[in-house]
Amino acid sequence: MVVNGIDSDELRSSRRFAYRLRSMKEHAVADDGSTVKNDNAIKQSIKNLVLTTPGEKHFQPNVGSRVFNLLFEPLDAFTADAVKDEVINTINQYEPRVELTDVAVVPIEQGNKLSITIEYRIVGLPVVETIDFVLQRPE
Repeated sequence: MVVNGIDSDELRSSRRFAYRLRSMKEHAVADDGSTVKNDNAIKQSIKNLVLTTPGEKHFQPNVGSRVFNLLFEPLDAFTADAVKDEVINTINQYEPRVELTDVAVVPIEQGNKLSITIEYRIVGLPVVETIDFVLQRPE
């Protein structure tokens, strides 16, 4: 059987991923926290890597990106390129489960925002996934 262009044997042989959200309390009956599985786990991990500043994670002071600091720079093409480079370097360094295919950072003049689109392929699967989010300075 073929699902979303992937052979069912390939789906069964691919690795499974889970990401536990620490911000949620454990469910009293199910005895589990809020757990995100497979492709959603990777999406959450990538987004967290981009939004985490170095030094924020205990016992892993180098994990994260400088994207938050770059939000306070003038909103221009140079800042967008710096954010793009930071996103690429961070994901390549700390997320071995994916291969980046494209990263786009577009400045949004109104509101001093940056639109970020990350396209990647999960290692071992031919499907391209996309994450879109908008960053802006905290006020």
